[in-house]
Amino acid sequence: MTIAATQTQSRGPSTLFSAASLIGPATFVVALGVIGPLLILFRYSLDRYDPRLFMVGVFTPDNYMTFFSDPYYLNVFATTLRVAFICTLVCLVAGFPLAYIVARTQTRFKNILIIGIVTPLFVGNAVRAAGWMSLLGSRGFISVTLMKLGITDEPTEIMFTEMAVILGIIAVNLPYMVLTLQSVIEGVNRNLEEAAFSLGASPLTMFRRILWPMTLPGIAAGVILTFILAMNAYATPVLLGGPKFKMMAPLVYGQFQLNNWPFAAAVAFILMVTTLALTVAAGLATRQRFRN
Repeated sequence: MTIAATQTQSRGPSTLFSAASLIGPATFVVALGVIGPLLILFRYSLDRYDPRLFMVGVFTPDNYMTFFSDPYYLNVFATTLRVAFICTLVCLVAGFPLAYIVARTQTRFKNILIIGIVTPLFVGNAVRAAGWMSLLGSRGFISVTLMKLGITDEPTEIMFTEMAVILGIIAVNLPYMVLTLQSVIEGVNRNLEEAAFSLGASPLTMFRRILWPMTLPGIAAGVILTFILAMNAYATPVLLGGPKFKMMAPLVYGQFQLNNWPFAAAVAFILMVTTLALTVAAGLATRQRFRN
């Protein structure tokens, strides 16, 4: 047995113990802060709401049965999934070219591009939604411009529609997608692209055979991040969608306002489980595809 192997064996348990002692307390605090509230939330979702008693401590699945048996709540659930999928797809399609340009830029303008992408993140979602309200309202910039150009005779009402909510969520999530993809594309060797072009590959073939497979883990990370943000959006659907447009997060808040904590907890738990399930499924599918 060599000296190096002896040192490795002697240091293995102590190194492992020291690492566990360093990350153990932080891991315990984080797990307690995350898992504890989730368990309380799940317990509340099994209670029954009574207007006089507030919450009745029973174990009943009535809240979940009410949600999945009521067409109104199922429609809210389907709307949330549809909006999240559309926003994630648009962010991926629109963000990949921009991320590629930023990643391959070698001049001093690269920092300016990155600052331009990051700057919207310093503005709150409510402030950005207010900006979209001034653009999409019946007296907003878009409607007035269309009327002055003679394209329309009446004010164009884009506010309080699903399209307005989708535009608002895309504006919020797009920087996250671009930054995630840009960091991954920078890790792809430019020589591989040049070699593909020298062998006669078209830009589309190079993208399909080289760039897409090698950036697939980053694409999955960006998709998962933007999908989670879209599924749990609150300020944008409330401000741009109006009181008639409902998604899951505003629905949860509305039930809390009505003091129906058990049903609100059930809706929140359904939202969380759905988001986690789709995220894990996307991660596993991406990992399997990347291995192949």
